[in-house]
Amino acid sequence: CLATLIIMLVGDTYTLINYVSFINYLCYGVTIIGLIVLRWKKPKIFRPIKVNLLIPITYLAFWAFLLIFSLYSEPIVCGVGLIIIFTGVPVFFLGVYWRNKPKCVNRLIESMTCWGQKLCFVVYPQCGSAEEE
Repeated sequence: CLATLIIMLVGDTYTLINYVSFINYLCYGVTIIGLIVLRWKKPKIFRPIKVNLLIPITYLAFWAFLLIFSLYSEPIVCGVGLIIIFTGVPVFFLGVYWRNKPKCVNRLIESMTCWGQKLCFVVYPQCGSAEEE
């Protein structure tokens, strides 16, 4: 979010749309790849909607064309889009992967989550740890 705010303040809207569209293409393709991998590795799990594998494979072919064309035509924009995605890696390691965090780090993450919920009206704020309840 911080990187996006900086881009919005510094760059123009056209560039921001290019960053976001590249990131969206990339995420959609990775999702479809995950669908195909799950169909291959876990064929027996429940799926409310099951489509023929020809549809995601066809989508993936068009996705690859769009992604390669984007990388070829605007490598700087795609590179910045990848940098924006990779800014989430430290957040993942700090918030999810690191299991035995000190209590002060847990309190900081909880307060930031609560603040973000209040700011964006996303979820009814439930400040305070689950341990206290």
